[in-house]
Amino acid sequence: MKILVVEDDPRSRDLLVKYLAAKGHDVIAAEDGSVALTAVVAIQPDLLLLDVNLPHIDGWGVLDAVRKFSPVPVIMVTVHNSAHDKVAGLDLGADDYITKPFDLRELDARIQAVMRRYQATSPAVIRTAELELDNERKQVVVRGQPVTLSPKEFELLRLLCSRPGKVFSTDEIVAAVWPDRDAAAAEDVKKYVHMLRNKIERDPADPRIIVTVRGFGYRFAARLPGPPGLS
Repeated sequence: MKILVVEDDPRSRDLLVKYLAAKGHDVIAAEDGSVALTAVVAIQPDLLLLDVNLPHIDGWGVLDAVRKFSPVPVIMVTVHNSAHDKVAGLDLGADDYITKPFDLRELDARIQAVMRRYQATSPAVIRTAELELDNERKQVVVRGQPVTLSPKEFELLRLLCSRPGKVFSTDEIVAAVWPDRDAAAAEDVKKYVHMLRNKIERDPADPRIIVTVRGFGYRFAARLPGPPGLS
């Protein structure tokens, strides 16, 4: 998972980067709000760990700006422990809130909980130019024709189209679609991508909806309709 750590204190920043990297995450660091906003656009992180007290643009300003163009999960970090600050952060669109000083194990647990909630949540109906996925009815229509998918095919497609353009690694797909992480799941990703392409692509040999990004994973190429700046 790609995590952007936004922290102006060098010691705290280095500690968080080392800890999260040791947990297997791809960690990028930013020391102020301006750098953070640039990084969110450039690297499209999976999660933003955002300190409130930042130079140039504080954490509230960063969060407010990010929510205008990205649904990325955000955990706010602050030295304040007031209900007012927590409510303010949640009202601006934060997904969780942790107060310094905190146990790194608590932070890890909060990250996992936020990501589980985020991955489990998707719009009731997702539409693109060629495809419509109804999450409640578990139905998929491609170019006006209903398509029958197995439960795993449906969950894989739902995951990919929940964040158009994002490259999902095999490990991320396994964790979301095969939560029991059985030994065969990694190979199953290739098999199920192949089966999905045969059902939804105009030309499965030249896929334009589910695209392979060599060395990284797969992305849903079709963009969702929405307000300007949102993807």
